[in-house]
Amino acid sequence: MKFVEYPDRDMMFLSLADKLTSELGDFLRREPRATFCVPGGTTPGAVFDVLGDIDLDWGRVSILPGDERWLPEDAPRSNARLVRSRLMQHKAAAAQFVSLYNGAETPEARLDDLTEAVRPHLPISVLLLGMGGDMHTASIIPGAEGADAALAADAPLLVPIRVPGANEARITLSMPVLKEAMKIHVLITGPEKRAALEKAAKLSPAEAPIRAVLDDATVHWAE
Repeated sequence: MKFVEYPDRDMMFLSLADKLTSELGDFLRREPRATFCVPGGTTPGAVFDVLGDIDLDWGRVSILPGDERWLPEDAPRSNARLVRSRLMQHKAAAAQFVSLYNGAETPEARLDDLTEAVRPHLPISVLLLGMGGDMHTASIIPGAEGADAALAADAPLLVPIRVPGANEARITLSMPVLKEAMKIHVLITGPEKRAALEKAAKLSPAEAPIRAVLDDATVHWAE
């Protein structure tokens, strides 16, 4: 793991956006397309705001959420809504969005169709992940139904997830798919997340799913 500490969040958001687009640009110089996998949550929104204005051949970039709540894309809690409203604006509006929601009643109902829609955009070129205070990443959440399946070495590409007490199901890219990304970045802020990260480094992926990617990741942190 490479750990990068920044003097403040604004500097981190600017520097990380520059790093991500630089890596995407490197892939586009070698390949016809690149896939940029992104998280939901509130923290990456500020990075997305910067990314959207950076010069890049966005028309050759596929933007893929790492996970999604099983909700229509215009729902307030939809990751797709965040990505479209914060990242896919200005110059980045030319990118192709790869949805993890297809309108079926449940994630399982048309999972094969969704899998085949995502498959052409793999492997991931550049992966940006977040981490919850419980050390989950994407929607691979300790104790959730489906978490063990998503962590398995032979996991399918996509795994439905159900969290006790949550109003909606989720769907997530499995850990093998995330780990196959060419470049992996983790974005966290605040002392609580840093402490959780340090704790995760001493645990198993079953206890702390973020642990599964840390050896190959660059972690970006600011207080």
